[in-house]
Amino acid sequence: MSTPILRPRERDALIQSLRAGVTPLLGAKHIQVGRDAEMAAMETSLDRMASGDSVFKLVVGEYGAGKTFFMNVVRGSAMERQLVVAHADLNPSRRLHATGGEARSLYAELMKNLATRVKPDGGALATVVEKFITTAVAQARQTGAKPEDVIHEKLARLSELVMGYDFATVIAAYWRAYETGNDTLKDNAIRWLRGEFTAKTDARKALGVREIIDDAAVYDQLKLMATFSRLAGYQGLLVCIDELVNLYKLANSQARNNNYEQILRILNDLEQGTAQGLGVLLGGTPELLMDPRRGLYSYPALQSRLADNPFARGDWMDLTGPVLRLGTLGREHFMALLRKVQAVYQHGQPEHTHLPPEAIPAFMQHCEQRIGEATFRTPRTTITAFLGLLAVLEQNPGAAWQTLLQQTQVDIAKAVDAPHSGDELSDLIL
Repeated sequence: MSTPILRPRERDALIQSLRAGVTPLLGAKHIQVGRDAEMAAMETSLDRMASGDSVFKLVVGEYGAGKTFFMNVVRGSAMERQLVVAHADLNPSRRLHATGGEARSLYAELMKNLATRVKPDGGALATVVEKFITTAVAQARQTGAKPEDVIHEKLARLSELVMGYDFATVIAAYWRAYETGNDTLKDNAIRWLRGEFTAKTDARKALGVREIIDDAAVYDQLKLMATFSRLAGYQGLLVCIDELVNLYKLANSQARNNNYEQILRILNDLEQGTAQGLGVLLGGTPELLMDPRRGLYSYPALQSRLADNPFARGDWMDLTGPVLRLGTLGREHFMALLRKVQAVYQHGQPEHTHLPPEAIPAFMQHCEQRIGEATFRTPRTTITAFLGLLAVLEQNPGAAWQTLLQQTQVDIAKAVDAPHSGDELSDLIL
């Protein structure tokens, strides 16, 4: 396998995200380590999607274990396979099921973040629609048919799906606007597709449709978008939703169960293959999955479908099921990760201070002495500290990495002897 090319824009975005302690959206593949088996399983699933199958995966990992990072790597791999990708995080104002606009808000965020290989940063909804139009026009030229006839023939396939007629009407309206240069009609069509209309009367006046995308229509609309993506020449739609722990935190048990029931519906649909070219990748914590009182296991139908394979024990893994568990990184994997981070930091920047090979094991020992197993359980903190070390060495040419590590140890020793709060001490650990 060839080494991915690191572009300057990717390098800068990657370093900036890691320094801030947030998961990078760009360049994640350049520092991926220790998930070879899990990534291979996901790539097999993506290949199935590209051939028209549907996929459901729940990625489970502790806070800071690299769950979101892993999902971002999967997103990049999906775009390389000509899949359209949408991603969003759940929060109190975004849910899978709701009656107060929270589900529609989730859909709007997914559509805002819609991405393709040529537009990986999001905002690709209009690009997908226009690719559908240009693909239809090209087909019309090859067959000698009228473009509008080809477009209507393709859109007719959507009418069989829930809300498909209105979806097709909106795409047809965009086609008319595309042909006539009517930017207002274009904008209204995109607004409808993003779920931004809140009143049916406004949608009827602007586009001639009777329905809008509301809380109850979100999943059906995602199935429509997956089918439409394939009609536009893409291989399907991968929907990535992280921070499912926000459902676990819902105080109202009925609201939790309604959301879990929606997950069950999605799981059943995708496992049965009734949503062609649609993949749903969810991210959550072990508590979200296994808590018998508030987690997914509290919903019996989900517990039976998401339960571990009883034969997968110890070193024996089964990565083909709906749940993909991410364990903590081992020491060797972690040192490989830091080497990759260092290579990215120094890429194209010859003036950056070079760390000798023995510096990374010494830094790891420093971390293990300070925070123990948390070094591996929550790599975000350790990576941020490592980049902080590189930044100080870069900006202070006379500094030595050995001295910096020793001084940090002295500062921690002083802090232990002095009165302090737990938070103050944790700030000094790295």
